[in-house]
Formats: sequence, C-alpha cells, structure tokens
Amino acid sequence: MIGSALVDFLTERGCSVRRLVRSCPRGDDVLWAPNRGKIDLENTGPIDVIINLAGENIASGRWNKTRKARIADSRIVGTDLLAGEIARMSRPPKLLISASAVGYYGHQGDRIIDENEPRGSGFLSDVASDWELATGPAIDAGLRVVFLRLGLVLSPSGGALKMMLGPFRWGLGGVIGSGRQYMSWIDLDDVLGVIGLIFDDSNISGPVNVVSPQAVTNREFTKTLGRVLARPTVARIPTFAARLIFGQMADELLLRGARVTPRVLCDAGYQFQRPQLESALRNVLNR
Repeated sequence: MIGSALVDFLTERGCSVRRLVRSCPRGDDVLWAPNRGKIDLENTGPIDVIINLAGENIASGRWNKTRKARIADSRIVGTDLLAGEIARMSRPPKLLISASAVGYYGHQGDRIIDENEPRGSGFLSDVASDWELATGPAIDAGLRVVFLRLGLVLSPSGGALKMMLGPFRWGLGGVIGSGRQYMSWIDLDDVLGVIGLIFDDSNISGPVNVVSPQAVTNREFTKTLGRVLARPTVARIPTFAARLIFGQMADELLLRGARVTPRVLCDAGYQFQRPQLESALRNVLNR
C-alpha cells in the first residue's frame, strides 16, 4: 500500500527508483529472497537511499504460533539481510529508512507518548524493537538510519481502514471494547510527505513517530468514520467478544493503544497536510 504510492511520489520528485522484488524482476528491479538469504545490491549501480517497508499484514488473520512467526520473520529476517548487505557494500547508500510501528510502545493508556518513551511490552512491542535492532549493521557502517514508527495509515486500498469499510458501510460499525483506547493514525499523503522530509533533512535520524498530531480514541474514530460515510455506528463489540473472535490480537491491536505524538516531525517543522481525522477520511474516501 505505502510502497506503491511511494514509487509514484519519488518518481514525481525526479528520483530513479529500483524496486526489490521477490520474483520475476523486470527492468531495473532487484531480486531478493530474505528467507533464502539472497540479495545483491553491490551490482545495482550507485544507490543513495534504501527504503525498507517489508512486513506481513499483522491483521490478516487470528494469531497463532505460525502466523506470529511469519509476522516477526517477514520484518526482522529481511531487515537483517538488508542491513548486512549494506554494511558490506564498497559504496553504501547515505540513508536507510526502515519501517517500524507505534506498537513499539505497547499499551500506554491516555499518556502522551513521544520518541523518547522506552519500549513497551507484548508481542508487537517485541517485534518492533527487534525490527529496529536488525538495522544494527547499517548503523555500525555509518549510515544515517531512520525508523518510521507508523501509526494506522489511512487508505481505502489497504491496511486497517480497508478492513473497516465493509462493516461500516453495512451499518455494522461500532465501538470496540470501552472505546477509550487511543488510535494513532496518519493520512497516506502525509506518510509520503514525511519520507520526503527525511530525504531532505539530514538532521533527522533514529525513531520518528509517523502519526498525526491529533490521536483519537476508538470511540472518536468510530463516530467520525460513521459520520463521513453517513452510516449509523450503534453496533458495539464488547471486550469478551473481541477476545473470543480475535484472541491475543484483540488485546494488542484492538482493545489497547497508545496516544502517540510526532515530536520529531513537529520539531523539524513538518506541516501536516491533513492533521484532522475527518478531513483526512473525507480526502481518502472522496466524500
């Protein structure tokens, strides 16, 4: 979802973009197979920036031992391979941008959380922490490395919003659990804008919270999405039902959250295109 939009965004900026693909490379594509330890960046010509967004959808199904291993390995194994290859390059890039997630912070109630907050607890926190640590060889090689701690990215083409749209359009959308858990979100256009800022501002390194400055509760998100779609939101998923349906994923992804603020972006002067949830939803849903 982000990668496809990013290729267009960077091309429009005048960048030459080469994609890392797992099969059937075409043109300037570069073949990589993380699970087989296969990648060759040394023979691709000069590279200035590498952007790593790979990772299996964490909400694609109920978590079990196998799915949790796939979620972790799709992030950590690939990043470790990429960082190791970068460290061995005779002419390494100047910048590695590697995805992470606000799940790093775990459940934090209604406290405002910035990039200085230590990691939380739980499966998603463990995955995000190990994901970031896997960039170690690139950091040791002297690269500027930035971690995109992404919140819920608003796009109808993928991610959590796409999964919500069906039930909400049928009038079945509603508050999950208490509704007081925070949802830290960002418009897809702002994700691209943030990456553009990171390209241009060499002072930015380390973790960056890629979220709107206006985090909302699950109740606020639900009512706003219902208003944008002009659909009722009287349904409710009780805590016990969410746990029964989704298992551990319910506790870590649906019933808890963190009120994350983008301190690094604000300090760098980034101007959000759509900092308010309703305007962002109306934009992505053309309402």
